[in-house]
Amino acid sequence: MLNIKNLKASVGDVEILKGIDLSIKPGELHAIMGPNGSGKSTLCHVIMGNENFTHEGVIEVNGNDISKMKQNERYDSGVFQSFQYPVGLPGVTLLEFSQNINPEITEEEILEIAKKFNVDEFLDREVNVDLSGGEKKRCELFQLALSKPNIALLDEIDSGLDIDAIKTVAELINKNRDSETSYLIVTHYSRILKYLEVDKVHVVVNGNIAKSGSKELIEEVDSGGYTQY
Repeated sequence: MLNIKNLKASVGDVEILKGIDLSIKPGELHAIMGPNGSGKSTLCHVIMGNENFTHEGVIEVNGNDISKMKQNERYDSGVFQSFQYPVGLPGVTLLEFSQNINPEITEEEILEIAKKFNVDEFLDREVNVDLSGGEKKRCELFQLALSKPNIALLDEIDSGLDIDAIKTVAELINKNRDSETSYLIVTHYSRILKYLEVDKVHVVVNGNIAKSGSKELIEEVDSGGYTQY
């Protein structure tokens, strides 16, 4: 579903990603771990087409090279990104926003999906305005479900959440996974990963994937930290 070959990315003269190779099969969930400044979030931004970064290499989604596409074109090609700090949209209700995410979905279907993510009470409220961190992250996952992407990029979706909210977010991800959507989850810590059904873990250090492995790699990181890589 996602295939990356020799992906490099820079901001100005500063090289952040130094040659990432990564492949995610349909329905898989891969976790990216690493210290601050290692390039984890940059990877998500570059896949999504953030224009603050210059990049080279191949980014394929479902067999299509999207590396030259603009952000909106990448979204149309099946890429969804959630953010560490979701932006509020004063004056726009979650229902109005939802109807623009996927015009083919009826209001009845929106309500049904909103109930699954426990955000139905927010449909008449402004997007991400006066919501807690956990409520914002549930709204992000609700939007993901409406988008039905090929690849979902979850950039530190556990950031700022307490343990109960982390468990809730992980449970929603696990319950709503299917073979049509693959996940790339970025995180500093192992907390949320312990509640997720992770297929593969990648440790990113200094712009490179230093090590990849199964879920057991999470324990290795916990015990030895990132300096071991």
